[in-house]
Amino acid sequence: MGELIMSAPVAGLTSKNRITAEDVIMLRREVFGDGVVTRGEAEALFALDATARDKCAEWLEFFVEAVTDFIVHQEKPAGYVSQENADWLIRTISRDGMVDSRTELELLVHVLEVAKSSPSTLSGYALEQVAHAVVEGNGPLMTGGRLIPGSIAKAEVELLRRILYAYGGDGNIAISRAEAEVLFEINERTAAADNDPSWNDLFVKAIANFVMCSAGYEPPVRDVALRRDSFFEQADPEIGGFFSRMVSGGLSGIMEAYRSPGDVEAEWESRNKAAEALARRAETVDAGEAKWLAEHLGDRPLHENERALLTLIKHASPEIHPALKPLIDKVA
Repeated sequence: MGELIMSAPVAGLTSKNRITAEDVIMLRREVFGDGVVTRGEAEALFALDATARDKCAEWLEFFVEAVTDFIVHQEKPAGYVSQENADWLIRTISRDGMVDSRTELELLVHVLEVAKSSPSTLSGYALEQVAHAVVEGNGPLMTGGRLIPGSIAKAEVELLRRILYAYGGDGNIAISRAEAEVLFEINERTAAADNDPSWNDLFVKAIANFVMCSAGYEPPVRDVALRRDSFFEQADPEIGGFFSRMVSGGLSGIMEAYRSPGDVEAEWESRNKAAEALARRAETVDAGEAKWLAEHLGDRPLHENERALLTLIKHASPEIHPALKPLIDKVA
């Protein structure tokens, strides 16, 4: 299997189906003794995780730490996950395209959090795991709790936020279209459910981030762009409650986090970088993003959080692309 399995003390663990705190101490000496975690050792740890039925509390931390060290730190430059390692991780933890253990899901998210940069496929795969759990009501998120199919609870929202924060490392500040696609899928599949109020907060801010950045706005870092606001936490039984709170209490705060194309241009021009300023000049939602958004919202009644999203776009963009105008008129 791997170099680690070759050592006699570790080989004994594969047959006893149990990992104790003392075993973890021994494994730490074996794995970290030379300062290098190899692929063979990482594969051996996966084998132990799969075969041991009874694992102590210390196992999760050690397993995640050791495999993350291999994926993130053992290739040059350290801190950057290669496409090869990302593909290896997805292959290793996938069962018919899905992660089936909470330990492996935690590993996936931790790799994103620790890495300075990682391929977009890794973040997309992590988001898909949460989307599947929310829509289908099964998967590793069921461990220790119950999932209601077609409904998103606070725990799932916070895991999504954690994944999006994690991928916002070096050079990944703006929400990508792939990430936005997953969030829209969740919103469409849970629209009729009694979702946790924090979902509206995350959905509006994430999709607005994607659209506004395509229009030339300079985004804040993700933990600022996607942070929770207290006014979203209070469920309002009245129709339009979220929408009204968004407009009256949250819109200005969200907008203040972004610098408009004009502000960015002024700063660049003050530094005598006219060429860069010209490249950043964009004052409308471009045709591609407008068409994408119109297709997702479609010819149907708007959900409350979608109305809030369109209101934000209306205030942010001085010119509205024709593809969006019929939708914007609904919230005028």
